[in-house]
Amino acid sequence: MHSSTASVDRVRPVGTKRSNKRDFIVNVFLRQEGHLSADDLVDLIRREDHRISRATVYRTLQWMVQNGIARKVDFGEGRFRFEHSYRHPRHFHLVCKSCGRSFEFLSSDIESLMEEVASVRRFEMGQTVLQIHGTCEACRTGHPQGAEKTTEMLFARDALRIAIATERSGRDFYARAARMTKNTRARTIFQRLSGEEVDHLNKLESRYEELLKQDADLESRPPFLFFKGAANGLFSAAASELNKVSSDLDALKIAIRCERGSYQFFKKYGERFEDSEGKRIFLEFADEERDHLNLLLGELRAYTEKRGRRPAASRGAHSARANA
Repeated sequence: MHSSTASVDRVRPVGTKRSNKRDFIVNVFLRQEGHLSADDLVDLIRREDHRISRATVYRTLQWMVQNGIARKVDFGEGRFRFEHSYRHPRHFHLVCKSCGRSFEFLSSDIESLMEEVASVRRFEMGQTVLQIHGTCEACRTGHPQGAEKTTEMLFARDALRIAIATERSGRDFYARAARMTKNTRARTIFQRLSGEEVDHLNKLESRYEELLKQDADLESRPPFLFFKGAANGLFSAAASELNKVSSDLDALKIAIRCERGSYQFFKKYGERFEDSEGKRIFLEFADEERDHLNLLLGELRAYTEKRGRRPAASRGAHSARANA
């Protein structure tokens, strides 16, 4: 996801000397969307300052690649293109062989698979390139394709969809957990969390409607985030597990596992992006999930401390009743 808010002062590596020409070129590059060739960047620079040479632009591009500000990509057109890589998470491209256009997408599932393969093979991953070459819908059907929406808006839309799905699955999970829990204190906690999920869900749905008002076609645009594992909500699979648990403690442990996974998921992806609405959505949601996690961990400590204080004879009687 590209962002126009980054500046050279924020991306300059520590210890690198300031250079007026280089800083100017970097700032122009960071203001652009999409994938630029070296000649594209030369043309942009020359429009603003014709005194800067082509060689200086080329050297600066190489410097940006070496310092992690730009990423070099090859779409098979006989020349390299460059895109932002500062706070720009690993992503992938669909490349049309007819018109040459490229379309970005991000997939947590593909990322996880690559990380798993690298880990098993004890391989340290560096730059990752995944390109799918084919024919885009416009070229295949002959119907002109509308202008691409900024990735920032698509990211915000998809981030809200994932957060909403997670809230819905969390609401259903805690409502079911409250119904099956016999421990009064644990049931109260589950009821409280179910209510909070409903409140958060209403706010997220209102936020989603406000976003759609900015563009009537936004909802129908193709996804940017392909997060299959989160598409139905991160608590959805756990809800069915509640039918198999044998104790309130098991239900509590499932809830903790879900909240921890949800917190780590939203924090991981939120921190990868430059400032944007989608980033804020993910990090706000991560904070909410962290609060829920801390609440549940406190309840788990109280539960285990209470069991630890129970006299041995009482625990034995309780065990006998449970096995009867």
